[in-house]
Amino acid sequence: MDRFKAMQTFVQIADQGSLTRAAEALGTSLPAVVRSLAALEAHLGVRLFHRTTRRLSLTEEGRSYLLSAREVLLAADAADLALKAEAREPAGQLTITAPVLFGHMYVAPAIVRFMKRYEKVRCSVRLYDRTVSLLEEGIDVGIRISPLEDSSLVAQTLGTIRRVVVASPDYLAAHGTPEHPRELNGAPCVRGRVDAPTQWLFHEGGKTIGVTPNNRLEFNHLAPAIESCAAGMGFGIFFSYQVMPYVAQGRLKLVLEDFEPPPRPVSVIYPNARLLPARTRAFIEWMKGEFCGLRL
Repeated sequence: MDRFKAMQTFVQIADQGSLTRAAEALGTSLPAVVRSLAALEAHLGVRLFHRTTRRLSLTEEGRSYLLSAREVLLAADAADLALKAEAREPAGQLTITAPVLFGHMYVAPAIVRFMKRYEKVRCSVRLYDRTVSLLEEGIDVGIRISPLEDSSLVAQTLGTIRRVVVASPDYLAAHGTPEHPRELNGAPCVRGRVDAPTQWLFHEGGKTIGVTPNNRLEFNHLAPAIESCAAGMGFGIFFSYQVMPYVAQGRLKLVLEDFEPPPRPVSVIYPNARLLPARTRAFIEWMKGEFCGLRL
């Protein structure tokens, strides 16, 4: 059995969700794909897929093996590229992920400038407001607003972003501007995520202060939540970049700035591989240049 080829076949089956589509993607026959999978499962001594007449899904062992297989194939591809002339010029497909609004406002324009500089690179950009597993979802590089917890990834800090509390000038004029976080206990607030914590955290003298506003209005999307704050529905807590256009227009005001928690890092993250394709290395360096010293 060619273990490397069997691994490639396994990853294609997982990605395509079908033995037939995997055979088409690999340019081989369905019986060859079936034999390769059977040989790999026999070699490993485990079943990698649950198979029925209608459905194909990874087993727990299959999900674990998929992560390792992707790493092996990524390392092999990078090693091949390092020995080829085209490795010196970024080219090929690059898949990138970022948070939705930050991706829209900052990452997408930077990617456009990157692609104008490197015309042989193709980019697929996936914007999600959730933590994405790069290895599981076949993503090359991501932009993340939080500390890195996955030890299989590398993070390079691009800058920092504040968590701020805002309200409209009209609301503050009618109800007063709070001077301490405790004044927000029970105060009307707007939430931009239904799964957001009900308690807001602040810092004072090295200690953490927790307050619980009245979640009077909540959305599952940030844009209407910010608009509702600007319309005077109460306080809101957001990342600074999300509300700064409203602050600049005078539609929102920052409050309790002296009690803000420490800024969060904005990082470019990628798999912990010794050899990265030239396009990935070029993108990482590009983003470091674009966001050097970012403070929002």
